[in-house]
Amino acid sequence: MIKWIAAFIGYTYYRFPGAIIGFFLGQIVEKRFTVSRINNINQDQIELNLLTLASIVIKADGKVDKNELIYVRNFFITHFGKSRADQAFKIFNTKIKNQSQSIYEVTNYFVENTQYALRLQVLHFLYGIANSDGSIDKVEIDKIDEIAKNLKINYADIESIKAMFIKSTDSSYKILEVDKTASIDEIKKAYREMVKKYHPDRIRSKEKSLLKGAEEKFRQVQEAYEAIKKERNF
Repeated sequence: MIKWIAAFIGYTYYRFPGAIIGFFLGQIVEKRFTVSRINNINQDQIELNLLTLASIVIKADGKVDKNELIYVRNFFITHFGKSRADQAFKIFNTKIKNQSQSIYEVTNYFVENTQYALRLQVLHFLYGIANSDGSIDKVEIDKIDEIAKNLKINYADIESIKAMFIKSTDSSYKILEVDKTASIDEIKKAYREMVKKYHPDRIRSKEKSLLKGAEEKFRQVQEAYEAIKKERNF
């Protein structure tokens, strides 16, 4: 929006050349504004929203499984530290737990305040919860799919992350987002694109709390590629 306003102002004073200059200057300002906004994300709010989404997934099948609760707590301790985890759980249990939980409101916070790469980590986290009791029920898959769509995650990425937890004969291909009939060149190209998408370096410095999740997904992409290489003998 900023770049178009700047272009309009430039055109008002200097016509077409001014519009071009204004557009590019506005683009620079817009990029700096976006980075600043991302770097000032409220970490506490991210943690509480993660807990809210976790709670929605845990309750999806109508029962609260102990293994799922343990998974969430261990995840928070590992990624945020015990002190922050205790604080987040305390706030959640006293202020949020019994409130009406809106998927749209929580996911909209992530859409407006975080980069796409982090939202992929959130989806990976939710599937980890559902899988922590040894199996993933259809009702859990449906609920996570609903959350993923509200997080504005595209279909191919949803299926890719799902395949990391729900194994089938073509799971490795789904993880790389290619068809099982894809050529070797297509597979190699897809792998390079997935490496770029899931590389831990794509998580910004202020979001390092989810870095380990990115590393896990990056590892699964590599394993999927190696499995296909072995299967196709290249």
